[in-house]
Amino acid sequence: MAAECKSEGGAAIYRTQDPVQNLRIRIWLQRVTPTALFTQHVLQPVPFSKQNAIEMSTFDAMTSENITDGYRTDDQEEVEIGWQEKLFSQFEIDLYQNEQLCQSPLDCQYRNEILRLEETEEKKNRRIFTYTDFDRYTSTEEHSKIVTTSPMEIPSYLTERMSHVRRRRQEHRIMEGKIPRSRLITWEPTEEFVRSNHVLNTPVQTMYIMGDLGPYGKLGHRGDEYILCTIKMDSNGVLSVKPDFNDCKAVYRIETEGEKRDLWLYTVQNISFDVKPEEQSREKNLFKDLYNRHKEYLTTLVGDEFATPPLGFLQLFVNGEVVSAHGFEYDNLYVHFLLELPNNWTCPPSQQLSGVTQTCATKVNDQEDVAYFSHPFNFEMSIRSEDQPEGFLQWPMLYFGVYSCDFWQRYRIEGYGYIDIPDRPGSYTKTCKTWRPILPGTLAEMRRFFVGGALELEDTTYIRIPSTFKGERLSRFGFRTETIGTVTFRLHCMQQCRTFLDSSMARKKSQNVLDRMGGLTHQATFHSVLAAFEHSQHRMHEARENLPKDLLHTSAVLDVSRM
Repeated sequence: MAAECKSEGGAAIYRTQDPVQNLRIRIWLQRVTPTALFTQHVLQPVPFSKQNAIEMSTFDAMTSENITDGYRTDDQEEVEIGWQEKLFSQFEIDLYQNEQLCQSPLDCQYRNEILRLEETEEKKNRRIFTYTDFDRYTSTEEHSKIVTTSPMEIPSYLTERMSHVRRRRQEHRIMEGKIPRSRLITWEPTEEFVRSNHVLNTPVQTMYIMGDLGPYGKLGHRGDEYILCTIKMDSNGVLSVKPDFNDCKAVYRIETEGEKRDLWLYTVQNISFDVKPEEQSREKNLFKDLYNRHKEYLTTLVGDEFATPPLGFLQLFVNGEVVSAHGFEYDNLYVHFLLELPNNWTCPPSQQLSGVTQTCATKVNDQEDVAYFSHPFNFEMSIRSEDQPEGFLQWPMLYFGVYSCDFWQRYRIEGYGYIDIPDRPGSYTKTCKTWRPILPGTLAEMRRFFVGGALELEDTTYIRIPSTFKGERLSRFGFRTETIGTVTFRLHCMQQCRTFLDSSMARKKSQNVLDRMGGLTHQATFHSVLAAFEHSQHRMHEARENLPKDLLHTSAVLDVSRM
């Protein structure tokens, strides 16, 4: 018998699109005590033996099908229950017979139903009863403050708040003639307001299937009520059953408390009617038709008149974010960034090509001071294929400078840097190292520490190549710099061009937008040559690593002799 029983059943989660009113459950309940088992074996026919003794069979072969014979009517019961079907217990029958105890309309309704059942004698249950979603019964599991069974677990703030929320169905009624007003900001929130709005409160309908496991002739005591099955259904079509249905599983058992510890076995079976194949196909076609109509409705709302770039133009959209900065000397950092548009690139008149982040204090992360900005920015620019130069196409650059501000409002430059805007669409995360100009000696550092301020660039584009430079060689001899921290950017690039549409209609595959525009063959060739060179260099390094050490020494000697 112990092998066929389960001490505790786990919960099962089902997702359904059918109405929950079609759910039907069969509950079978039976008392199993040493006296009952002995009575069953006495009533079984036993063949005559020489010793004239009772042959006792093992209890391990007993299941819910073969232990029903020989029991009293009060010891076993089988009831079919529908969703939110109310079955009254003996305690409720005794309670609602007193008219003075009926205080709510629901109590009066229950009293009328009980009186009608006594007149017609149509009561189909004795020990098995239910608590519906409208009853005031609440299980202790709804107020549990722990998640696991560990006695050392400490409930968190959210767990304590959730323990006071009774997730039941809520009906919001709007009075006629009154318009509900929503308050965007509550300056003095109460504890009840925080509990009801700052935690997850999905409407859930709950139903409990209970069992009155009291002794013979003493039904109706609240201490003898035990939960056989808990069923919950939320607004998203998720059905929770605890314990799960006994399809191919052993029966469940409950051991009562008190001086007489009785053992009860019960099963939970799903007896809902199966959907016929023709009804299932009809329902599938109905949902398909519904989805198609909803798709057409959304298409009419969105429309098909989208803004497309003119013929021969390439539009570049960059949605970026200044993520963080770390490794700098001082605290309270902010970043000033600037987008440089090369020749022949244009942008809308309202487009701002520069921006400043908020001042952010650093926090220690992995023994480094990190400032998290999460400052968003976006740029929109375009170029015409006829205006492209004969050589290589210059792509936009993003220059930035990191500054610090102390308690005395002294500003210092912490570092300069730049990143290339990717020429291919996609998402990129780039970390750029920075540097700052310095002067030799300790006087400049002391001035920077006590007075504030340091050497700064008059032209930000000097970080890479100044925009005013027209020569062939740029010399920075004598310009002293110091390497400092890094700044992390996150970029999401999108390109829009008529050539994309034309190539997709013609089913042409092209790897780069430069190829699709037709006139930027130099740029595409340059990128392909660089990619081939990097690939060959990588293969050469792998080949050298796989060679033996003596062969590497011989090749090195040969190279020296040739020189």
